[in-house]
Amino acid sequence: MSPGGGGPMKDCGYRQISTRSSSPMESPHKKVPRRKWETFPGRNRFYCNGRIMMGRQTGVFYLTLVLIVVTSGLFFAFDCPFLATNITPAVPVIGGVLFFFVMGTLLRTSFSDPGVLPRATPDEAADLERQIGNTEDIANGSSSGGYRPPPRTKEVLINGQTVKLKYCFTCKIFRPPRASHCSLCDNCVERFDHHCPWVGNCVGKRNYRFFYMFILSLSFLTIFIFAFVITHVILRSHRSGFLNALKDSPASVLEVVVCFFSVWSIVGLSGFHTYLISSNQTTNEDIKGSWSSKRGKENYNPYSYGNIFTNCCAALCGPLPPSLIDRRGFIQPDTPQPVPPSNGITMYGATQSQSHMAAATPLLQSEPIIVADEPPLPGKTSLASPCAALPLGQPTPPTSMPNLSYEADLLPARQEQEGHHFLTPEEVPSPPGMLPAGLPLAHSHTMHLFDPASQDSLHEDSVRGLVKLSSV
Repeated sequence: MSPGGGGPMKDCGYRQISTRSSSPMESPHKKVPRRKWETFPGRNRFYCNGRIMMGRQTGVFYLTLVLIVVTSGLFFAFDCPFLATNITPAVPVIGGVLFFFVMGTLLRTSFSDPGVLPRATPDEAADLERQIGNTEDIANGSSSGGYRPPPRTKEVLINGQTVKLKYCFTCKIFRPPRASHCSLCDNCVERFDHHCPWVGNCVGKRNYRFFYMFILSLSFLTIFIFAFVITHVILRSHRSGFLNALKDSPASVLEVVVCFFSVWSIVGLSGFHTYLISSNQTTNEDIKGSWSSKRGKENYNPYSYGNIFTNCCAALCGPLPPSLIDRRGFIQPDTPQPVPPSNGITMYGATQSQSHMAAATPLLQSEPIIVADEPPLPGKTSLASPCAALPLGQPTPPTSMPNLSYEADLLPARQEQEGHHFLTPEEVPSPPGMLPAGLPLAHSHTMHLFDPASQDSLHEDSVRGLVKLSSV
C-alpha cells in the first residue's frame, strides 16, 4: 500500500502481485523435455529423433545395402537395355519392382522396433522381489527379512503345455512366453527369433514378417538377376563369340559371381524360415529343440494351430502389435518439481505468509477501506471468487496473532496504572467500514457484533474511569 493514496489494497490483491524476483541462479530459458530414446538403457542406435531404431553393430548392414544396390545398378545399367530390346521391355520393369520391394522390406526390418520389452522401474523391481521373497518365506516357513534373489523360472500353462517363464536379471522382469534377451542389443525382445547382423537389428514379433518378406523377395531378385545375366551373355555369345560377349559387357561377370555365391545362402535361408512359419516356431526355439513337431509327444508345440495355412496367416497376416517402449515419448518426472523460491522463501511458505499478511493488514492500516456497497475504483481489479467469500468491513484476526484480543483487553488497565490519559470511544476516530471503536475482540479468533446496550455499558465504564482520574 502506497502512503500517497490511490486507494488501499484489498487482501486478494496480495495474490495478484507477483513477488518473484529474477535471481542469477534462475535460468531465463525453460528446460526442454527429453525424449525416452535419449536415455534408452539398451545398446541401440537411434536416428531421426528416435524414428529409426537399429542395433549397435551396423557395419554388416551397410555391406548388405551396398551389395544389393551395386549389383542391381549394374544389372539395370548394362544388361537391361539389351534385354529390353531383344527379349521384352517387361524385364527391367519386373526387376525394378523386385528391387524396390527388397529395399523397402530391408529398411522396414532394420529401422523398426523388433518388439523390445520395457524394463521394470526400480519401484516395480523392488515390489516384484519383495513379493517373491514373501512367497519363499511362506513356503519355507521362515520370516527372515534378508534379501533373496528371485527365482529364475515361473511356470504357466499354455494350451495344456507347461511353459517356463525365465526371470531376466538385467530387465528385472519375468519374460513373456517366447521372449528372450538379446546379448548384442541388451534388450528382452518379444517372440525373439534371432539377431541378424545382415539387417543390423534383432528379429522379433514386430518385424519378423518384414524380415521374411525381405529374404523371400531377395531370393527372387537374386535368381532373376542371375538368370537374365546368363541369358544376356548367351545371346551376345551367339552373335560375336563368348569372349567378345564378356568384353562387351564386363559388368555381367561381376554380377554372375555375386549372385552365384549369394543365391545359395539366401534361398536356403528363405526355405528354413518358410518351414519355421509353417510350424509356428522361431529360430531360437528350433536351435534349442524346445518343441516337437508331433502333437502326441510330451513336448509338443503349444503355439502351433495344427494347420500350415493357419500358421502362415498367424505369422504374416495378423495385426501388427504396437511398440511398448514409446521411444519418441517425453520423459515424465516421477514427482512434480518444486517452484523456485521467491526472495529466499519457498512457494508454500510465501503463500502462507502472504495470506496471514492479507488478513492482518485491515487491522493495522490507517486508511479507509472500500465498503461492499461502494463501486469499485477505475483500474482496480474486482474481487475474485476466493476473495468474495470474505465479508468486507469485518476483518478476521489471523491465526498467527492469537494474542491480539488479550492485549486489547489489558490495554485500558495498563494505561490506567501508568497514569496516561486515553480517549473515550466518542473521541476515537472511526474509519469508514471499520467496526465501532471499543469493540472487544473475542478469544476464539472470530469477531462478534454486540447490541447497542453493551456499547452503552462500555461508554459508562469509560466515563467512570475519567471521573476517577480527575478526582485523583
